[in-house]
Amino acid sequence: MKQIEYYEINSCTMSIMPVQYGGKIFSKIMEGDEEFIAPFKPIDLMKKNCSYFGVSFESRKKGTTELIGYTRKVPIVIEPANHLFFFPTTSPNSLECVWISHEHVESFRRVGPQQTLITFSNKQSYVFQVSYGTVESQMLRTALLKTKLLQRIEGNQKKSFYLHGPKLSKASENFSEYGNDSFSMNRK
Repeated sequence: MKQIEYYEINSCTMSIMPVQYGGKIFSKIMEGDEEFIAPFKPIDLMKKNCSYFGVSFESRKKGTTELIGYTRKVPIVIEPANHLFFFPTTSPNSLECVWISHEHVESFRRVGPQQTLITFSNKQSYVFQVSYGTVESQMLRTALLKTKLLQRIEGNQKKSFYLHGPKLSKASENFSEYGNDSFSMNRK
């Protein structure tokens, strides 16, 4: 496991989980086939990454609540254009909270009363200490958030198109710069 000073959540990030490291809680990050450890609690890493994309964690949380109506354990969109939607397994302020990327969950199944096996898009599976029902409801909430948010973004793009028409790009060169003689020379 590679130790890093900072981590930018990206489209390959599968999960962020708490890990005890030298008497402190750090983040263990699973990204593809790699694992990293960063000197921040998972909630702090989520907050820093929301800020990196120009919006506070609290604003993202409030926006989620307004869009889907849930107030507890709400999923967070870090950056919608790159489909960075994560859901918490418990209260985000809990030291046991794991953040899971909705995009990377391929399947999940119950393996015990408070244990769920999640298989990610890279075909690796991990057992998380959370009930199957919680994972199922969090997957549905995140899908709802994703759908509503992307519908709004798409709707605004359509409105812009209808109001302003398609954006035509201008060529970087001006035909008149070549002069009219170059065309007539080819005809001789």
